[in-house]
Amino acid sequence: MTLRRGSAAMVLRLLVVLSVLAGIVLTAAGPATVTGLLPYFTIQSNIAVGLLAGYAVARARQGRPDPPSALRGAVTLYITITGVVYHLVLANPASPFAMAQPDRSLADAVGNQFLHTVVPLLAVADWAFFDRRGRLRPRYAVWWLAFPLAYLAFALVRGALVDSYPYPFVDAGQLGYTGVTTSAVGFAVAFWLLGLVFVGVDRGLARRARPPASVAPPPRAAPPNSTGTTETAGTAGTAGS
Repeated sequence: MTLRRGSAAMVLRLLVVLSVLAGIVLTAAGPATVTGLLPYFTIQSNIAVGLLAGYAVARARQGRPDPPSALRGAVTLYITITGVVYHLVLANPASPFAMAQPDRSLADAVGNQFLHTVVPLLAVADWAFFDRRGRLRPRYAVWWLAFPLAYLAFALVRGALVDSYPYPFVDAGQLGYTGVTTSAVGFAVAFWLLGLVFVGVDRGLARRARPPASVAPPPRAAPPNSTGTTETAGTAGTAGS
């Protein structure tokens, strides 16, 4: 990465860190508390993005390369899931899993947009413009499902203990475990396909960044020999044999 690109990447990643902090602090200024926010996938994915961006900045200051592309792809996928699920499922009145949107204070509303809109867009921009290309593989899209599935298990166990679920599509009290399983399979397939989109975009960007293959120049003809005939470089060495 050139010095100019490295500086731009550092600025963008610092913006990611600041946006994550602003989103959590402003949201916690509302009725929610920090500990009350932690069970949400939104908060966990934002924290992951903030930590990874800060870690990448620290490595860059030490002259070390970025974190592995597979890790950056995973975290970027998770924060993309946060943004997509919020806007298309939770905040969409036409969705069967729409959540009633509370009357928010200005600070809470701004924090909510940081967590669900600003941070996902900044993280995707960081990945698209500054990640090393051509390192993602289709199998990663399956591996990246590990965290969402672990989160599902966490939400179900916690919900059974405290009788409260963070999202309506994991609410076993309302849907039953069969309903939760059905919705979980649907979301898992959607997340897997979204992971494949990340892999496909990575490969497409890698092809665009690859320099064109150079064309070898045609062989030069040797100068005429003493008999006036022209020999190629390949036959000149055998003329005296």
